[in-house]
Amino acid sequence: MKKGDPYGIHRVIEPKGTLPQPAEKINNDMSEIYDNEILIDVRTLNIDSASFTNIYKEHSKMDLEKTKEIICDIVNKQGKHMNPWTGSGGMLIGTVLQIGSVLEESIDLKVGDKIATLVSLSLTPLQIDEIIEIRPEMDQVDIRGKAILFQSGIYSKIPDDMPEKLVLSVLDVAGAPAQSAKLSKKGMTVVVIGGTGKSGILCLYEAKKNVGRDGKVICIGRNKNSIAKMKKLEDKGVCLADEYICLDCTDAVSVMKAIGDVTDGQMADLVINTANVPNTEMASILSSKDEGIIYFFSMATSFTKAALGAEGVGKDVNMLIGNGYAKNHAQIALQIMRDCVPLRELYDEMYG
Repeated sequence: MKKGDPYGIHRVIEPKGTLPQPAEKINNDMSEIYDNEILIDVRTLNIDSASFTNIYKEHSKMDLEKTKEIICDIVNKQGKHMNPWTGSGGMLIGTVLQIGSVLEESIDLKVGDKIATLVSLSLTPLQIDEIIEIRPEMDQVDIRGKAILFQSGIYSKIPDDMPEKLVLSVLDVAGAPAQSAKLSKKGMTVVVIGGTGKSGILCLYEAKKNVGRDGKVICIGRNKNSIAKMKKLEDKGVCLADEYICLDCTDAVSVMKAIGDVTDGQMADLVINTANVPNTEMASILSSKDEGIIYFFSMATSFTKAALGAEGVGKDVNMLIGNGYAKNHAQIALQIMRDCVPLRELYDEMYG
């Protein structure tokens, strides 16, 4: 086997000298793997929510065949799935086909293991032979194809106590609840923008658990049906939020006024943005108190708009870039499903 670079630089075609994620094109030839790669038989892609929404609604006009064409065209041109408009990818689930010689003795995997990759599709060499099915409500695409996981790539074995599609949905956003658990503290007022989505629901759960009786958790979402379903969990003893606000999160002024009303003008200590559409930066900034924390998990975020927007309204806030990885994030996210059966049932219904 050829010797590979731990970060996959050996797969970069152009521009030379870059890493696979920012590269414009990488080598997705699966006929021979390098000595530090893992070859995966891919079953399902979980396109990240911002990316899928962009492709399916904006560029395909909700046409499934057109969506298939765009996804295949992206992979054929780039050797990976990096949405050219959002720059984001997603992750995948599949079965290990081959393990490079350098890794055989050093990892806890064997051929035949089912795994979910925990690194972005925007850096993962991918080959699509056929798109079998697209599930728009879950941002998932079933395919026949193969992918490469680099030596530096992280993954999670698929647990046998929950359905694979549910595991894929949860692990796709695992970084969000882990960061929510880390950032939310007792007594805080926490706002989750996009709180009715895949990542938002899990962030609410962790925030509500952490802030305690003296804290407050506020969910902002635009899906009335999802909010109604989330409220019904209270009948089963599960409270995800103290306040639910149904608003368009791109309407920054309306969001600011609503948060001001439910906090008596104090605003939020922590704002977590998980919205899958652009132009929600100012809603996040205006919802925060001075010196508050804003965690932008959403890949639809423009960090230029966030930085200049905060400057423009004179807000001294601490803005964190969303990192899809946090220590033990896969375990934290999956444990939510084990610990809270009513939430798991709702999540399975909506996204599993």
